[in-house]
Amino acid sequence: MDCLKMLSKIFPSLNRKRQAEINKLVAGYKVHGHPLSTNTTRVLAVLIEKELSYEPVTVDLQKGEHKREPFLSLNPFGQIPVFEDGNVKLCESRAITQYIAYVHSSRGTQLLNLRSHETMATLTMWMEIEAHQFDPPASKLTWEQVIKPLYGLQTDQTVVKENEANLEKVLNVYEKQLEKSVFLASDSFTLVDLHHLPNIQYLLGTPTKRLFENRPKVRKWVKDITSREAWKMACDQEKSWFDKQNK
Repeated sequence: MDCLKMLSKIFPSLNRKRQAEINKLVAGYKVHGHPLSTNTTRVLAVLIEKELSYEPVTVDLQKGEHKREPFLSLNPFGQIPVFEDGNVKLCESRAITQYIAYVHSSRGTQLLNLRSHETMATLTMWMEIEAHQFDPPASKLTWEQVIKPLYGLQTDQTVVKENEANLEKVLNVYEKQLEKSVFLASDSFTLVDLHHLPNIQYLLGTPTKRLFENRPKVRKWVKDITSREAWKMACDQEKSWFDKQNK
């Protein structure tokens, strides 16, 4: 039995106090970003998986609000999102998702596998693989094929070809890994899988979709993670985001 649960049985008032603290934290969450941003959506997906509410604060990237005050006081690197939990202010979407998943480990979907040092290390390793191996080519492909056309810019097919080749190498590794487990790091859905979702969702609407479909294990994995109800809700956050902000 974990220490908090044991203490809660011995001291019921401690449990009530802790729950009150959590409720206060939940009510105070702010997300500075934009619902169409892959990094922002990554954070929203975790909040939804954990059944948590948040206050959205739109950062207008087209106007360059992320590159000037007051946003720079939150993140001097000028990147979204920024997550506020009282005095805690975090940037970097993957750090934010881990914070939320850890603070609310007993709530909603269990996204962190911390049963042992080995499982924790495996989870951390695959999160690093997503960030350093998958994300660079996937983000460039999303930029070239999805974001640039939105701004009326021409897609650079040379860049697309180069990054598709890089992404294929990563997906070949994933195909072999998925022969060993249902999801990338284990047999249950974790932050590892969730971190992939924003770029995958965009790329499924581009010719790069074939790279996922040509690999049976990867194709099934993609179908499983993109069909999650929480992810569907995260994808529909644009209207909800602005509705919340206008209340």
